[in-house]
Amino acid sequence: MSESTRATRPLVRWALLAFLLTAAAGFIALGVWQVERLGWKRDLIARVDARVHATPAPMPASSYWARIHTVDDEYRRVTATGRFLHSQEVAVYATTERGPGYWIFTPLVTADGTVWINRGYVDNAHRARDSRARHTDDERVSVTGLLRLPERAGLFLRDNVPGEDRWYTRAPDEFTAAREMPGPVAPFFVDAQDRIDIGNWPVAGMTMVSFRNNHLSYALTWFGMALLALLAAGFVVRSEFRRKR
Repeated sequence: MSESTRATRPLVRWALLAFLLTAAAGFIALGVWQVERLGWKRDLIARVDARVHATPAPMPASSYWARIHTVDDEYRRVTATGRFLHSQEVAVYATTERGPGYWIFTPLVTADGTVWINRGYVDNAHRARDSRARHTDDERVSVTGLLRLPERAGLFLRDNVPGEDRWYTRAPDEFTAAREMPGPVAPFFVDAQDRIDIGNWPVAGMTMVSFRNNHLSYALTWFGMALLALLAAGFVVRSEFRRKR
């Protein structure tokens, strides 16, 4: 073995040791972050559960709409009263426990502005407005449901195609841009909890209130990787000491 090779080996071991210790520190930091996220998620679940089962309050006034926020407002149980504009209805593709179909969104004109209401689920056979019994446009209707913020297209949701009247995400601002409605229009929508219409369709009350909570398993994974990195670092140190003896 050449002298240069002998001189290089300790440097490689110390570089590997530094890498392993840095990696262990990084894994520990990620594990701590996941523990913090676990606490945040549990708090969120508790707050949302309390909102979903709370006594309904009047829908926020239009003066508050610009301040609507996920943490403070999403899944609040609210009530709104007004007239439906059935001619401006939007059918959003849905995959539910009942199978594929559509969410029927209809603007509700209230004394304080217009809000999109998700009246519920229909199957393919009841997508057309004329296939369902409903209140007329001049009837006043009260809706109780959950305040929801817009969805955005991403990994699991496709972009809407307004020009072809094909809708995949529940985005009230995009609905508004494609329809004719009196303003102002709320930047959120309301998922109806109770049946609104005269007949059996749409089926209301199908909001899925669930949150993925894998933070504990993620934290354990990161801490486990940190432990492996520390064990590997210990092996490197022990090997170096044995070499010098």
